[in-house]
Amino acid sequence: MAKVKVKFRNSTVEGKAGVIYYQLCHKCQSRQITTGIRLFPEQWDALRERAVVPFAGLDGEIAVVQRQIDGDLCLFRAIIGDFEARRVEYGLPDVVGRFRSFGRVTVFAFIEKQIACLRAGGRLGTARNYRRTLNSFAGFLNGADIPFSLLDEQLVSRYDDLRRSRIVRNTVSFYRRVLRAVFNKAVREGIVSQSSPFRNVYTGVDRTRKRAVGEETVIRLRRLNLEHSPSLALARDIFIFSYCARGMAFVDIAFLRKQDIAGGAICYVRRKTGQRLTIRIEPCMGDIIERYAPVTRTSDYVFPLLNAEDPVRGFSQYQTALGYYNRRLKRLAELLGLEMPLSSYTSRHTWATTA
Repeated sequence: MAKVKVKFRNSTVEGKAGVIYYQLCHKCQSRQITTGIRLFPEQWDALRERAVVPFAGLDGEIAVVQRQIDGDLCLFRAIIGDFEARRVEYGLPDVVGRFRSFGRVTVFAFIEKQIACLRAGGRLGTARNYRRTLNSFAGFLNGADIPFSLLDEQLVSRYDDLRRSRIVRNTVSFYRRVLRAVFNKAVREGIVSQSSPFRNVYTGVDRTRKRAVGEETVIRLRRLNLEHSPSLALARDIFIFSYCARGMAFVDIAFLRKQDIAGGAICYVRRKTGQRLTIRIEPCMGDIIERYAPVTRTSDYVFPLLNAEDPVRGFSQYQTALGYYNRRLKRLAELLGLEMPLSSYTSRHTWATTA
């Protein structure tokens, strides 16, 4: 396997900065790649092969230099690792050629940019999904960022094989769809040419087990005496409200505001799709809304699930509330003696099945 070392060459002119270069060795051959990084001798630790701060005031500049070196080393390791994984014959000219042909726009950096744009646009759920995908893919690559040119069919296939053995097929497919969207956006921005690396991997959605329950279960749940546990009562009421509101998603219930209710109807914008929906308030829904009106007297929200006005904090509170809601639903399923657990999806699927 090819090896890479970072070296420092002193300037031939006294008092001038020297230059950093990379020394590659493979099969008794060596090559040097000179960088544009210039440092003074006291700014370089030859033993550790790292830039150092000789005195206060240069911390930021040295940190930038070291990040560039670390990025180049990650790129070298990715290129060499790709050759080794594919078990093909390669020489130093192949490594150097690929290194010089790759720009500095890397996959991780590009995804981070997309996450920042999504968060700025208020699309916090999508930003969270991109973050989870990035964490998964970075774990697969052991944290080594790569240029888009290395995101080819072979790498995608290896990621597919590894991840399939650890997580369910739909989750693997979800991560691949996000990566494909990122790759296609990079193509549109001219960062990489279209090579269709995802054409031979599965990016669909498998049918999952039935999540709906019968109407009799909804009736039993509604009649359940939960005076001993306000948290279970709230979870039950949210579940019933979702079912009666044509399967309203928990995220829309959590962010439902009092201003969305007027004239005996709820008019809200679906957070996932941006679609505007209007639902007539049925008597059972009105009862639930009135039940929590005293608790939310000083809040703009209909239900006591959130209290933050800031979008980022509000989304964080929503995630916490969703997890707690699902845990309470699981307990309710146990109280009813159900074989399958209840979840935030169950009310939606139950309404769709009934309808």
